[in-house]
Amino acid sequence: MKPYQQIPIIDCHEPLVPIPLEIFAIQTPHAYQKLGAPYPNSKANSPYYLRVGVLNSLIAAQTHLQQQHQELKIMIFDAYRPVEVQQFMVNYTFTEIVKTQGYKLPISENQRQDILEQVYQFWATPSLDPATPPPHSTGAALDITLVDKNHQQIDMGSAIDEISPRSYPNYFANSNSITEQQYHHHRELLREAMFSAGFKQHLNEWWHFSLGDQMWAWLTNQEQNSHQFIAKYGRV
Repeated sequence: MKPYQQIPIIDCHEPLVPIPLEIFAIQTPHAYQKLGAPYPNSKANSPYYLRVGVLNSLIAAQTHLQQQHQELKIMIFDAYRPVEVQQFMVNYTFTEIVKTQGYKLPISENQRQDILEQVYQFWATPSLDPATPPPHSTGAALDITLVDKNHQQIDMGSAIDEISPRSYPNYFANSNSITEQQYHHHRELLREAMFSAGFKQHLNEWWHFSLGDQMWAWLTNQEQNSHQFIAKYGRV
């Protein structure tokens, strides 16, 4: 169990609503759908859904960004993620690590645990327990980046979902490289816009932000040295 999963949830029952994609940038086809991720045949059968309060705050974040940088726009990589998709992506990431790190099959139990440790630094456990939902399965978390006026992604120094220390938000903060300082500046632009609307950022992922879920409450409590915030969004 991760520390944020100990935060209580009292769901406010806000609806899950479609993101108005004409306001933001997206990639098509969606990366996980392209891999074959099993989105259910239901109202939210795509990743482009959020709780209504989270969506309103995301729109506010983009407005704030464009007041200062008119040429930039938020690109939504991923938002609502059913637990089935979370499980699919955990399995996919596990298999990719086996391939790229040269493990020989069959792997040992110790090797399996080592790979899972790497996976779960970046991916939440695909839990069906209502008390410990994956953040994306609440409709209150999203993965984003920035694009320029030509809809080209701004270089953040690592790809979304990269299993690497380079994905830590402040990885390039103290670099002497001009290029890497630019990566950090781009990440700061994104973070500042999202923080202006009340979002919190995942400690290991420059691209992941949430509002109102367990991780958001835990991070808020850590910053304010309190225990008063709880989650208002549970699994949808």
